[in-house]
Amino acid sequence: MSEILDSRQKTLDMLHNYKELKIWQKSMELAKAVLFLAKEFPEEYKYSLTSQMTRSSISIPTNIAEGSARTTNKDFSRFLDLAQGSACELETQLILSSEIEIIDQDKFIELKENINEIQKMIRGFKQNLN
Repeated sequence: MSEILDSRQKTLDMLHNYKELKIWQKSMELAKAVLFLAKEFPEEYKYSLTSQMTRSSISIPTNIAEGSARTTNKDFSRFLDLAQGSACELETQLILSSEIEIIDQDKFIELKENINEIQKMIRGFKQNLN
């Protein structure tokens, strides 16, 4: 019984504290970097690749924040899965941007490493929830 109460308290403690989560902070930094990068993209990609990249990058911290407001770890875990999916989307879009030479290799590697770190952090955080 106390384990159930401890788990419930842990979940309640996380409510409204998403700003303190390192995965949220790191994913906010990534989203800002992608938004600044997207400003440099050629106009012809504004409504396709640029739009997709900015949406997927913003979706990562947004889903973490939304999940933290849920009342069960299971619900939070589902939103972490969505954040993980958005990270994969963003990585795919960055790979494409690199392959068509919109972004240089150094920037691509930096952002890809940030995404991979966030993905590891999400997996680890999710394991701690379960």
